[in-house]
Amino acid sequence: MENILILALFVLGLLIIIKGGDMFVDAAIWLAKVTGVPNVFIGSTIVSVATTLPELFVSSIATYQEQYDVAVGNVVGSVVCNIGLILGLTALISPIDIKGSNFKVKGLFMLACSAVVLFLLRDTIITSREGLILLLIFITYIILNVTEFKKSGKRQISHSSEHSFGPKTIVKNVLKFSVGAVLITVGAKLLVDNGVELAKIVGVPEQIVSLTLIALGTSLPELTTAITSIVKKEAGISIGNIIGANILNMAMVLGLSAQIAKQGVIVSYQNIMLGAKIYNIPQTLYFDLPVAMLLITILVVGGIVFNKINRLVAFSILSIYIVYLGSLAKLFL
Repeated sequence: MENILILALFVLGLLIIIKGGDMFVDAAIWLAKVTGVPNVFIGSTIVSVATTLPELFVSSIATYQEQYDVAVGNVVGSVVCNIGLILGLTALISPIDIKGSNFKVKGLFMLACSAVVLFLLRDTIITSREGLILLLIFITYIILNVTEFKKSGKRQISHSSEHSFGPKTIVKNVLKFSVGAVLITVGAKLLVDNGVELAKIVGVPEQIVSLTLIALGTSLPELTTAITSIVKKEAGISIGNIIGANILNMAMVLGLSAQIAKQGVIVSYQNIMLGAKIYNIPQTLYFDLPVAMLLITILVVGGIVFNKINRLVAFSILSIYIVYLGSLAKLFL
């Protein structure tokens, strides 16, 4: 009976965080639209920050509770899920055209950010000082976006903007913003606590649960945003959101988590069976992060070469994601 309750609370946490994320993203998009901000800027900053809040709350709470495997696994798993599953599926359904140098700059920035994280984790810990480096990268990314926006001088005030800025609409979206933030917080707490208990019940490392179920749960706002942007033919929001969310996951979420942690965010060692031998290695350092960097590289190189995220690139990253999940099951379950 207790196990059923834990599972029910975990699912409830997922549902709450999905609803909260949906409300928060809606309010953020409304704010961006009425101020006339371009779609790519909306996707790479405002929407990315909004859709990354679930990961931020989950990793922050997990770090505060000294469950570092959940904190790190959630971040890396979300990056893998965002590219492999979400972008892979959406681009497979509808290839995404890339315009201008925006994708190239942001894509290479994302790849560099992942390399920095891998370097900082070489000793299996991100200290508070190293976390400041990641926060500096986050600030640099925001400044890069703001500078680019100012240089472009473009505004996209829609015809409906004048009618969508009335008192009722303002109150409605402020409420959405506030309630969404509260729901994300509550959902994140339920997700972390019951995700850890589920790992104990099933008998798998906490990191596996965070890399898969928790990462998928916290990435659902990105999936919703991606599908919605494809349907509404706003691909700039989709690709900008994924790239921005990944950068924020690695820079902002890990950076803030390192400030919360008493001694730093620590990557634990896991027993991995290869053939007949069992090896005790830091899983994130030698397995999860390299997979994330491979997906990022294929996405960036493919986008630059083809000037679009075509079905070949989409199929490649989706296939790697599926193989990755299969490898986790084979190595650890």
